[in-house]
Amino acid sequence: MGGKRKKRFSDRRDGRRLRTLSSINELMPYLMKKKNDANNSFKDTVEINETEKFLRWKRTHGYPGMGFLHIFIASYIRVAAQYPAINRFVSGQRIYARNNIECLMMIKREMKAVSEETSIKVIFEPTDTISDVYNKMNAEIEKVRNEGDVTETDDAAKMLMKFPRLILKFLVFILEIMDYFDIVPKSLLSASPFHGSIVITDLGSIGLPALYHHLYNFGNVPIFISFGTKRKVYAPGKDGTFSERRYMDYTMVLDERICDGFYFSQIFRMFNSILRKPQMLDEAPETVLEDVE
Repeated sequence: MGGKRKKRFSDRRDGRRLRTLSSINELMPYLMKKKNDANNSFKDTVEINETEKFLRWKRTHGYPGMGFLHIFIASYIRVAAQYPAINRFVSGQRIYARNNIECLMMIKREMKAVSEETSIKVIFEPTDTISDVYNKMNAEIEKVRNEGDVTETDDAAKMLMKFPRLILKFLVFILEIMDYFDIVPKSLLSASPFHGSIVITDLGSIGLPALYHHLYNFGNVPIFISFGTKRKVYAPGKDGTFSERRYMDYTMVLDERICDGFYFSQIFRMFNSILRKPQMLDEAPETVLEDVE
């Protein structure tokens, strides 16, 4: 993803500036200054009969608990390996290619209404398989759920909340200026739940349908993915007989400034194709494409 390139002037610590984009692409962040000025919402439905068979096979072959969250993250990674513009971001009114694939998600330490919620950030490689995703995620989630373990995000939030409201408001304003010029301390940047490739939420695990979640203006996350509960539909096949088919709805809210509509259409097509038949996620991609200069 460009992480091994030598840093050049106007590159950021978390991404390299794209210098060959068209003038209209470079102008967009000045016309749409905030991510919520540039939100595009996408919803699709995917048949999951084959996907569930694949997950059942994986669970009986050394990956207990593997589920749709792993499928969605691994699918995003595979798409990013072939369509790297999905892993761009806008910061300081410039467009960058991110150095890593950084997935953010909110988790509860326990599945109880009163349990504390925290965020985790997991860094992936474009060559990661679904098994790699499973192992990296489980390691991070287990670390967070250990009794008494506090994440860097928790520490940063607690530190900020010690200040009075007016001072805290001023500090957040200063952080926004520092982020604009890429001078946020590295420790805060690595802990931030607002800086990364995607935020993903599994609403199906708590019995809810997918929703359209806004993008945060603070930070540089350009995509929010949500997926919901499974549902059954009895539909006719080619021979005219009815059979049960299972479906899942998912949504994406996107920062339209990172690439054009045609490029997004290719991303959606590949993403949906992988979700329907995820067997390809068992092997690393043959090639990984680099973003433009």
